[in-house]
Amino acid sequence: MWMYIPALCFVSLFIIYPFLNGIKITFTDWNGFSQQYNWVGLEQYKRMFSDPTTWLVVKNTLLYGIGSTVFQTVIGLMYALLLNQSIKMKALTRTIVYLPVIISPLIMGYIWYFFFAYEGGALNDLLMFLGFDRINALGNADFNPWIIVFVNTYQFVGIAMIIYLAGLQSISKDFYEAATIDGASAFEQFKNITLPLLMPAITINVVLNVIGGLKLFDVIISLTGGGPGNASQSMSTFMYSLYFRRQDAGYAATQGVLMATIILIISLMALIYFKRKEVEA
Repeated sequence: MWMYIPALCFVSLFIIYPFLNGIKITFTDWNGFSQQYNWVGLEQYKRMFSDPTTWLVVKNTLLYGIGSTVFQTVIGLMYALLLNQSIKMKALTRTIVYLPVIISPLIMGYIWYFFFAYEGGALNDLLMFLGFDRINALGNADFNPWIIVFVNTYQFVGIAMIIYLAGLQSISKDFYEAATIDGASAFEQFKNITLPLLMPAITINVVLNVIGGLKLFDVIISLTGGGPGNASQSMSTFMYSLYFRRQDAGYAATQGVLMATIILIISLMALIYFKRKEVEA
């Protein structure tokens, strides 16, 4: 029992106390720097729920979290199924897919910025070479959130692939041999053997990807800066803007409470759902 005390102290000092202090700040008009602030009650919460920007950044945050999760889960599983076979250059392919993971998300955003940039971007240079007009991909409010989903998926799909590969390699080949003898097709083997036995790996991947996507920050800052306007802002980048650019720490903390609540609810729902699927499998 005493062995838990250092960990509990660490969690209390660096997680619980800052979170509770952040909740306290939501009831103030603190600017983030002054030694003095006023208590304003629930005014910041009223302001948040009546602010149209709140619902825009919530929508974007859900897109980044759920969209990235779907793509990383599907593509990562496809990579894992391919690389679990006896193919040439399997180790090289695995390395290439995983390589973006080790790059900082901030740097990854800058790399893709120079690909999608309107002036001098590789994409527009290629389009002009082929005789097409340039496109302002990062300046398109309807399109650039999907670019962020793509970049986040590209960078972290390697993690999903590795987790699925570990799950696939733990499945005994005896199951597949017995199914083949019984005349089961490849799709039936995937549906009735591979997928059920991969549910623990799917649970891990979905929960990690949801949490990572919902708190996406670095790649947005370097790729679009949250623009144009607030079109590609996530809740984390919106909080950053409120605190450091507008010096509105009380309102930023209120947005942080909402973000933490959304992440907690969605991640718990995903965890409970997929844990039940594990039991059923």
